[in-house]
Amino acid sequence: MKGAYFRIAVQSALVAWVSLTAGRLFTGMVHADSAGIGAIWATVTGIVVLQATPHETSKLAVLRLVGTLIGAVIGAAYLYVLPVNALGAALAVGVTVLLCQFAGVPDNGRLAAITVIIVFAVSVAAPGSSPILNGALRFGESCIGAAAAILTVLLWRWPSPSITGDSK
Repeated sequence: MKGAYFRIAVQSALVAWVSLTAGRLFTGMVHADSAGIGAIWATVTGIVVLQATPHETSKLAVLRLVGTLIGAVIGAAYLYVLPVNALGAALAVGVTVLLCQFAGVPDNGRLAAITVIIVFAVSVAAPGSSPILNGALRFGESCIGAAAAILTVLLWRWPSPSITGDSK
């Protein structure tokens, strides 16, 4: 039991390090003004999807990425047409949560809504940035975090039994 706790703690730290580093490098190559947010966004995804087994991690990663894609597309589409404002943000969040319900990922609606807000925040912090690039980067960063979590749990499975006893 204590070995599994140690494993999860070290895996979380490794996912954070890889996600922060890769997220900053990835976004920095394309849009230096949002590289810090990109690093954080990749890390949030990596930590959120990291689970005790590869199967659980992969399953949660797919759901997270579907939700992130929905949020990034809604945020980018809104910003392509209209400027950031509180009412527009609220509307975009509501539409995002509703689409997640219809897409069969209702539990990821909140994280998808947060993706919309992150897309809006980058638009406020870097007003000249392209909404399409902004949304695409946020999705790419989530892919980086999910990949870091999946690879970490696949490559380091010691000790093999998870806390829940699931050995998938």
